[in-house]
Amino acid sequence: MVPETTVEVGPDALARELTDKGALTTDWLPAYSAVPRDRFVPDAIWPGRAGMNRQDDCVLRSEHPELWWRAVYTDAPITTQWDDGAHSGPGRGRTPSSSSSMPTMVFSMLDALSVEPGNQVLEIGTGTGWNAALLCHRLGDQNVVTVEVDAVLAAEARSRLFAADFAPEVVVGDGALGYGRRSPYDRVIATASVGNVPSQWIGQMHPGAIIVTPWGPVYGGEAVARLVVDEGGVASGRFIGSSAFMRLRQHRKNLPSTDRFLDTEKWPLDAARSGTTLSPDDVGDWICMFAIGVQVPDLYCRVTWGEEGSYRLWLFDTGVTSWASADYASGRAEFEVAQAGPRKLWEELEGAFWWWHQQGRPSFDRFGLTTRGGPTHKVWLDDPSNLVPVRRDA
Repeated sequence: MVPETTVEVGPDALARELTDKGALTTDWLPAYSAVPRDRFVPDAIWPGRAGMNRQDDCVLRSEHPELWWRAVYTDAPITTQWDDGAHSGPGRGRTPSSSSSMPTMVFSMLDALSVEPGNQVLEIGTGTGWNAALLCHRLGDQNVVTVEVDAVLAAEARSRLFAADFAPEVVVGDGALGYGRRSPYDRVIATASVGNVPSQWIGQMHPGAIIVTPWGPVYGGEAVARLVVDEGGVASGRFIGSSAFMRLRQHRKNLPSTDRFLDTEKWPLDAARSGTTLSPDDVGDWICMFAIGVQVPDLYCRVTWGEEGSYRLWLFDTGVTSWASADYASGRAEFEVAQAGPRKLWEELEGAFWWWHQQGRPSFDRFGLTTRGGPTHKVWLDDPSNLVPVRRDA
């Protein structure tokens, strides 16, 4: 039963919104109409907000059907699992671990996949099963394999798919390994982000095959890459737009604790002090973080908040050799910097920022990625021959 609402909320209204945004194209509209999102969203959800990594508190369909329905047919992500299933509510857990992605992102990525009749598709990250169902409607069950690392999520998705008359092969396994038993594939699409493109994906694909996956460096910033695999096993292509996906479990950032860098009793006596006119507030945009992260691959950051919006931006390296901090306060023209260790991490960040600035502050779609899989990859700007400078090897 569809709840009554004073404002139109439902599949048709969302379809119009997605079409107006250019995300839902005419070739995917039949699948959208035949595979309602509400059939692939669990009873307990944590609604998200478009463009923000924040979740509202738990909404139960049984207790608040109108709120649940509104969340399902809003163009925003929905968290469906916290802490790998260890937290079930009623509040939010520590770390979201599965979701129903923002519909704009779902259909933009499906459009980028450029599927053709008969294509064999490998999906990495089954989640709720909605994306797999859309692919099944378009290509047929026999042409879709979907891999999910969480056995509980896989079983729930399989049940939803069966109830909707779809039967792709649902595999419980490590998505980073792909699924060689059904290879080679014509398309691979990932619904979780990676720090490098697994070599197994590339090795399980036909020449000319397409990979669509969210990708991001350690520092932050992330975008969806659309890569084409050549006959030599090299995947290359541009980023098509910003994204903010949960990481593939095997690619989660296991970063050193800040306690390994800082002696709070002595700080900052061992640090060199200086000033900068580059505001910490100017280096926090998603695209700026991406540009910094691809140039300094082993850099990561933390923030501690002060009063009235002031904060300290901390920089660390994954090798646990150096740290830096920059203090922000509103209205200042110069900001205090502290740096310790053999590397000058704030200076490395500044160099990366000014390189990006001098290139005209390029957006994600000017960047591209070339890789044979694994940690060896090259990020480029505008053309594969124009490599982004790497200021420090990870």
